[in-house]
Amino acid sequence: MPHVFHEGERAVQDRAGVAATAARVAGSIHPDIPARARSFLPGQSFAVLASRGPDGDVWASLVHGSPGFLSAPDAHTIAIDTAPVAGDPLGANLAPGAPLGALVIDLATRHRMRANGHVTRAASPIRMAVTEVFANCPKYIQRREIVLAADAASRDPVVREAATLSTAQQERIARADTFFVASGHGEAGLDASHRGGAPGFVEVLGPHGLAWPDYAGNAMFQTLGNLASDPHAGLVFVDFATGDVLQLSGRARVDWDPRRAARLAGAERVVDFAIDRVRAMPGALPLRAHGAEPSPFNP
Repeated sequence: MPHVFHEGERAVQDRAGVAATAARVAGSIHPDIPARARSFLPGQSFAVLASRGPDGDVWASLVHGSPGFLSAPDAHTIAIDTAPVAGDPLGANLAPGAPLGALVIDLATRHRMRANGHVTRAASPIRMAVTEVFANCPKYIQRREIVLAADAASRDPVVREAATLSTAQQERIARADTFFVASGHGEAGLDASHRGGAPGFVEVLGPHGLAWPDYAGNAMFQTLGNLASDPHAGLVFVDFATGDVLQLSGRARVDWDPRRAARLAGAERVVDFAIDRVRAMPGALPLRAHGAEPSPFNP
């Protein structure tokens, strides 16, 4: 059965003038997990999960483990053999039947897959029943060799919560070349995706907000389509040199003004993000990468 986009996706595709292209590439979205994707999962060391809290807030969270912690026991299920980081909203948001989005990405090879569905088991191993699975092109992924930190130890990270960004957090985001974004739709569920560019591609608007350019992609507009229907979104920034994790939850909107986009190299439009909640977890991720090979697609 052909994939059908929801109303938010169709509205963005129409406004961007790519509805015909999106219809052609919709065949890449599968209702189950292709064999190639099933073989990809066990080799990965982390994934990004999108979850929603009872207050409606959307969060992007990282889960990690030794290769093999991700698997597909059958063509309709993803098993995640780890527990959420202590204090991460993901732990409270996991419940049977709750929507869940997953991005599994290999930064070293620039391969990635996305899966959307719902939770069937909330305790480790977490199990997710998938409703759609698809791969994305390698655009804008900075190549990194991920390794386990030599001094990695199992510990509960310190969690620092706030409503706005500190000066140090603003400076860190302004240097970032990668982040991950979670978005959702009332009926279609949740989705986790990747955003990348040259260092500085995310503009810090102050302690309360960010903006980033939206570059040419696959024309399906899953993220922007979700935001057209529900502005709630979650972002997560990772410092792979230190393992520091910074999570933001807030609301995003797309600015279609071509004059603003024209001021940013490669931008087709701009996304503004208003921050509601900030969570910092220093050293929470025991994975490290030193240096990155920029994507040849970066504007």
